[in-house]
Amino acid sequence: MGKNFDEMAWHEYELGFMVTRPGCAAEYRTGDWRSQRPETDKSKCIKCGVCYLVCPEGAIGLAADGTYDFDLEHCKGCGICATECWTGCIRMIEEDE
Repeated sequence: MGKNFDEMAWHEYELGFMVTRPGCAAEYRTGDWRSQRPETDKSKCIKCGVCYLVCPEGAIGLAADGTYDFDLEHCKGCGICATECWTGCIRMIEEDE
């Protein structure tokens, strides 16, 4: 069996390999950098998973009800999830709301 990816140097990864754990650097709270955060209207969510696929930080995970939740410690507030959401159930709100 090969090495665990935590034990590998960047140049040992195969072409196309993606690290998908939150923040890709779990030791950093990248969510502290954002000025906006995503908010979901779960009644509009069709559980398609597009938000999960497009999140560059891997900060979206599957909830028990089949919708998706945000890991706000690692979400940078980039808004890609809201832009790509087909149903408009995700909107970006100011961090202080």
